[in-house]
Amino acid sequence: MFSNIALGLETALTPVNILYCFIGVFLGTFIGVLPGIGALAAISMLFPITYHLEPTTALIMLAGIYYGTAYGGSTASILLNIPGTSSSVVTCLDGYPMAQQGRAGVALAMTALGSFFGGVFGILVLSLFSPLISGYALSFGPAEYFTLMVLGLIAASAITEGSAAKGLAMVVLGILLATVGMDPQSGTPRFTFGTLDLMDGLGLSALAMGLFGISEVISSIRTKNDEAAPASARSVTMRSLIPNRDDIRRSWMPMLRSSTIGSFFGALPGTGPSIASFVSYAVEKRVSKTPERFGKGAVEGVVAPETANNAADQTAFIPTLSLGIPGSATMALMIGAMMVHGIHPGPKMMTDQPTLFWGLVMSFWVGNVLLIILNLPLIGLWVRLLTVPYHLLFPAIVMFIAIGAYSVRYSAFDVLTVAGFGALGYVMRIFAFPAAPLLLGFVLGPLIEQHFRRAMVLARGDLMAIVERPISGVFVVISVLLLGWSLWSTFREAGKRKLLESEN
Repeated sequence: MFSNIALGLETALTPVNILYCFIGVFLGTFIGVLPGIGALAAISMLFPITYHLEPTTALIMLAGIYYGTAYGGSTASILLNIPGTSSSVVTCLDGYPMAQQGRAGVALAMTALGSFFGGVFGILVLSLFSPLISGYALSFGPAEYFTLMVLGLIAASAITEGSAAKGLAMVVLGILLATVGMDPQSGTPRFTFGTLDLMDGLGLSALAMGLFGISEVISSIRTKNDEAAPASARSVTMRSLIPNRDDIRRSWMPMLRSSTIGSFFGALPGTGPSIASFVSYAVEKRVSKTPERFGKGAVEGVVAPETANNAADQTAFIPTLSLGIPGSATMALMIGAMMVHGIHPGPKMMTDQPTLFWGLVMSFWVGNVLLIILNLPLIGLWVRLLTVPYHLLFPAIVMFIAIGAYSVRYSAFDVLTVAGFGALGYVMRIFAFPAAPLLLGFVLGPLIEQHFRRAMVLARGDLMAIVERPISGVFVVISVLLLGWSLWSTFREAGKRKLLESEN
């Protein structure tokens, strides 16, 4: 363990990796402060940059963007009552009341400290448990990998917000889109319709930028952000950031509890920082001796969700790196970045790519320290950023997306693909179809096909051989139960809605 940590620090502390870690966390904080954009859209827009970097450097930058948005998302929640990211929604409940009471600086300082504590806790859990999980996963064969990926997709779509049936439909659509191009074994064109541009398949960066970047711009185009920042935001100074003794006394236990909760939910596919922040807030309200303070400016109500979502951001890398199973759409993009560079995450990654694995893990320490250094002194910059009019911001975003899409393969077709998926993403938003399961299906589709074919070759075409193997059989049973539960819950909710409509 110590030799691995030393190897990781040696990699993470190289000047070029520190530079790109700084760029990642700065851009992540910058975009996280802007209401509504979030980590997924930010990584989607900046994804093409990774094509021109070394694999370790590229992943360090993308990871910095990922957990940097969690830091930045709390700023708009506290100052404007507008969550910068979905995981910062709960922070609004007590953060904005604190700002109205003239304690915006304290709220921002405590969220930064809580975020740092949660991030450090999550890194420790990641460092300890990833080698253990990888050790067990080394015994997995094609059948186990196939069933585990199917379980991950079903879990991610079933637990996602909204209808589980819609989530499953998006997973299937993502898998179908992944089959476009040349068959990896026979070389036969599939779903190309005679178009040469589709022979290599659809680009992951084009799909991600369209679904999450362009659709975000379209859906937010009418949002007004031309008003001046409120007085509570303009009054934030370095002196106002200093918390008192009571704030610290009330916060240290919520930090510890929320770090544990966030680390647990971060490692589960389909849950992540949003659910972790809601659960941690509910737990703190339950254990508090004065629950009536929550919603009126309780410092615990700010610290708990921010600590939990940052811990979850770190432990989300556990299944991604140790099993090759992304627990969220953002982690699917991380796997996509690895595949672009010919790296396949999984249990062999620690032995085959120890420099990349431990360099990435140790870079989280560097990133969290940089975020503390960035967040508090630059709070004035983030406050001014909240006053940027959207009618100036969004054209620039679209321009950078188009440039990024073109720079991957220097193909105008990729720019058209981004526009097409942007329109599809907007239509999906209108009809409440989640986009994240589609991306998960698109990334895991080729891997599922590859492992299924290998399993069938080894089993000589016998499907029952997958069920008869102990580990894969357990995964199949869990998948069937989860699928049945998700469909039953969907039909139950539909029945309740019809009953309410008939009564009204």
